[in-house]
Amino acid sequence: MKKIRFIFMFFIVGGIFSSNTILAQEYKYEIGGMAGTSFYMGDANKTKLFQNPGFAAGAVFRYNKNFRWAFKGDLLMGRVSGDTEKSGNVFPHGQNVSFSRTFFELGGQIEYNFFNYSDKYEFLGTKKMSPYLFTGLGLTLAPGDEFFGALNIPLGLGLKYKWKDRLNVGFELSVRKLFGDSFDSPKKDGLSLNDPYNIESSFFKNKDWYCLAMFSVTWDFGLRTRSCLNID
Repeated sequence: MKKIRFIFMFFIVGGIFSSNTILAQEYKYEIGGMAGTSFYMGDANKTKLFQNPGFAAGAVFRYNKNFRWAFKGDLLMGRVSGDTEKSGNVFPHGQNVSFSRTFFELGGQIEYNFFNYSDKYEFLGTKKMSPYLFTGLGLTLAPGDEFFGALNIPLGLGLKYKWKDRLNVGFELSVRKLFGDSFDSPKKDGLSLNDPYNIESSFFKNKDWYCLAMFSVTWDFGLRTRSCLNID
């Protein structure tokens, strides 16, 4: 009977602690903006980070499930450009081409915080600053003579900081793996970078990427728990 009581109490205490950990987050949601830079990687830029950077900005919404896990949605726009003369590659018939285009992204990601992220509840080991990892799925659209539309897989890392109550600032660096190879071919004339070597495409070969380095500011809202007392 003592063993049964011990096991029973263990689950009760564990359940209470888990519930407190999940419900302790004061606000459920965040909304705000992001701004930074975007740059392209593909046939016209194989390895150089931050080559020909363009401006990127957008809106972000986050649902904080608990201190460790969050779900994020974003609506972004940015600009990328490239020049094959700077790529170090040799293209058929010695041709070269440069391009630039604006893109739009609608995406969703899941985030994992390395620490319990909050500026309250220190007894739960919370921290006002936490690095995090994220991945998810998005849709990228880019107008032009050759319209581009494809799914993307984001992979990234970031750092968030609870500046003050309800106000968060952050920075994240990410890459978007595109399910398409014509992101860098916005025009119909000139050299096409959509499979320029006529090599059969696969997920890991002849696919374009773009990268984002973004600063964010978000505001918490949506109380997770409310007091039972109705005090005016």
